[in-house]
Amino acid sequence: MSKTLTFFALMRVHPNWLRLSRPERRRFEDDTLKPIYARYPEVRMRWFDAEAFTTRCSDVAMFETESVQAFYYLVDALRDSPLMTEPYFEFVDIIPAVENGFRDYDAQLAQ
Repeated sequence: MSKTLTFFALMRVHPNWLRLSRPERRRFEDDTLKPIYARYPEVRMRWFDAEAFTTRCSDVAMFETESVQAFYYLVDALRDSPLMTEPYFEFVDIIPAVENGFRDYDAQLAQ
């Protein structure tokens, strides 16, 4: 089975974030978020906008890693940061997944 785990974090934006100017948002990313991400280089992350398509969440963060511990620590660091304490965002749900896990299952059945 793939050792890479993927976590989809459904997030909801808070009006505090929307009140920031775009340059303030970029500064926050550079000054606060990038240093947190740098502490956990074994976790790869991508952001997706969802607000035009659903009311459940405004954004989806996709984390990929082979280290559950690094993912856990990264999420704790984000929770401790102004991203969540200001708050600018809140986690709605975190969905763990294994890409194409059924293929590995099928392969082991054939053995």
